[in-house]
Amino acid sequence: MLDPTSMAAVSSLLSTMAMSMATEAGKRGWESLGALARRIAGREVPAPVGPEERGELAAVLAGAAARDPEYAHALGVLFRTAPAPAGATAVPRQLPATARFFTDRRRPLKQLDKEAGRKADGLPRVAVVYGPGGIGTSAVPIHWGSRNLHRYPDGQLYLDLRGGADGAADAPAVLRHFLRKLGVADADVPPAAEDRIDLYRTLVADRRLLVVLDHARSAAQVAPLLTGAPGVFTIVVARRPPTGLDAVPVPVGPLAAKDARALLGRLTGVRGRGDDGAALQAVLDRCGGFPYALRTAATSLALPRDPAPDGPVPPAPEPAAPDPDPVRAAAADAYRALPADAARLHRLLALHPWPAIGPAQAAATAEIGRPEAERLLGELVARGLLETRDGVRYHHRPLVRQHAEALAAREDRPAGCSAAVSRTVGWALRLAVPADRAALPERWHLGPLYDLLPPGPYADPRAALATLDCELPTLVAAVLAAEAYGDHHSVWQLCEALWAVQLKAGRHEQVLPALRAGVRAARALAPGSDPVPGASGAQTRVRARMHTQLALALTELGADHFAEAEEELRQAARVSQLAGHRLGQATAVETLGLLRLRQWRYAEALDLFEEADAVLVTVEDGGEGSRDVPRARALLRRHRGRALRGLGRCDEATRWLEEALTYFRAHDPYNTARALTDLAETRSEAGRPREALAHFEEAAGLLAEGGAGFQLMRLRELREAVARDTE
Repeated sequence: MLDPTSMAAVSSLLSTMAMSMATEAGKRGWESLGALARRIAGREVPAPVGPEERGELAAVLAGAAARDPEYAHALGVLFRTAPAPAGATAVPRQLPATARFFTDRRRPLKQLDKEAGRKADGLPRVAVVYGPGGIGTSAVPIHWGSRNLHRYPDGQLYLDLRGGADGAADAPAVLRHFLRKLGVADADVPPAAEDRIDLYRTLVADRRLLVVLDHARSAAQVAPLLTGAPGVFTIVVARRPPTGLDAVPVPVGPLAAKDARALLGRLTGVRGRGDDGAALQAVLDRCGGFPYALRTAATSLALPRDPAPDGPVPPAPEPAAPDPDPVRAAAADAYRALPADAARLHRLLALHPWPAIGPAQAAATAEIGRPEAERLLGELVARGLLETRDGVRYHHRPLVRQHAEALAAREDRPAGCSAAVSRTVGWALRLAVPADRAALPERWHLGPLYDLLPPGPYADPRAALATLDCELPTLVAAVLAAEAYGDHHSVWQLCEALWAVQLKAGRHEQVLPALRAGVRAARALAPGSDPVPGASGAQTRVRARMHTQLALALTELGADHFAEAEEELRQAARVSQLAGHRLGQATAVETLGLLRLRQWRYAEALDLFEEADAVLVTVEDGGEGSRDVPRARALLRRHRGRALRGLGRCDEATRWLEEALTYFRAHDPYNTARALTDLAETRSEAGRPREALAHFEEAAGLLAEGGAGFQLMRLRELREAVARDTE
């Protein structure tokens, strides 16, 4: 067992607990730690923020444990029940397949060889491969990595940083993705960005690992992902070297004439003999040595792939007029060869930078059947206008999408473009609302579609949540697309439909761009700090809801966001009060109280829970929201008990927790288990371990039935600790 009198051990405990707050059990352990810190100090102790403050608190706790066996015992319980530090258990193999006809690039490959093989000196191994779009920058590290797998037996991580819903993934989202690929469970991914950085660097410190960050936009986007670990080689791919990024520059330029001819010959099976030599030269001139242009041209050439050695070869079609941009020229050539239905789909899908496009989405966008959408998507891939890695989800190259978007503005007109985006957003709403309702059926909602749409095809809440999680990048992108086209009502309704995936799956940083758009849309519908003429009560309530939902995400993202979360909640409470929406007002005040629990400000939390309850009692029987009031008040009783326990007032805490338990036993097994656990811990701290043990046993049975694995593990540890005290 770790020594509770060791400052280093206690400091490690604090770091582990801070990183575990993505889970219910982690939050519970953090509150227990705050209560202990208050007992030791004899006063309110602010929750530590960052490594320095955690170190200062560790010195206080370890010193108290050295002086008093009671505190040493309490810290020992926390050591035994705290989550174990996350470990890297997987060997990721994420590198995409290299190009079948990779050609030349000897100099860039040699530069990567040199950086990978240099003597370790404590400096990060980082290279930036750069060049214009379509030049083949992504292919270079992928091909190099495929040839050097033996150097990296602990895995290869790859991510296209264009994958975010707003067109670019940020560092916290990338860190979550990489940690999951390294084997860290979702529940063990720290909520705070700085803790994710620490965990990532710790896990890769002794690994031999290749990391490829494709399509980077800035140094800020990739800097948190860099490490000085001697066995880790990070390759950044960008249009140009990001300013401020200290990395070995690896430029990639056009293919030499002989290599371009060789690539086109391999792709088409034609070597430029005889009559087709002039036509091939014209294609080569138009492609300018850009591999993307050459590959796209190859698909459009009316030439067989495997001509007979002595047979005639059909001539290539007459090339179009020269274009100074080979990628745009290649996209234009491919587009001209499309049938009308494929061309229309190509244009309409390009109206927003969707992170991924599936057949159902494409069908809705173009108002066609799904089988037809699947056929046309295949046509676009064959022409080089879309790309896919799994045959299920598709995406554009940015330059190709921009070309198609310009075509849509000219050929489909603003009205047609707006209608297409509206259909895509409508598809997203029809997907998200039933899934959200199935994933979290007990909560109240404002969106009208919750009452209009039929139930989704979900066997249970987990299946619905899995659907939301899988489609989340596209759903967030739909929010941003609706905002771009001024559809404020769809923006907030989609945001509300992200509540379950935010609350139950913990996708707080992923939904953050959407939630900020939700607040902007709600402000547009109900501007100013007070209701104004033209803003209905319903619109004002929507605004309060959006403020609250954004605050929830900010709270979960760590202390750096607490001040903004508090301001959002205060606005939500004020706007709800002015609109006469008691349930919304109480929810905002309650959520602010939960934020105070996270900060170990237990007295303020208690006051806020009492304020929220005072609002709820004003809801008239049979009035709006009245059916939700009993459950809301039961939750507030439980929260009061948590705050009172933090204040050391265990007898009062027990009374409120027992009242909450009475309601939950009749209505809510999951919250019954939560209240039982709170009650057990409170009775244990009050010196009544035998009563605590009975509550732990019952809670464990309920959690086992509900599949709450991580909470159950911590509960078992707590039960064993209390059982030792009764011996």
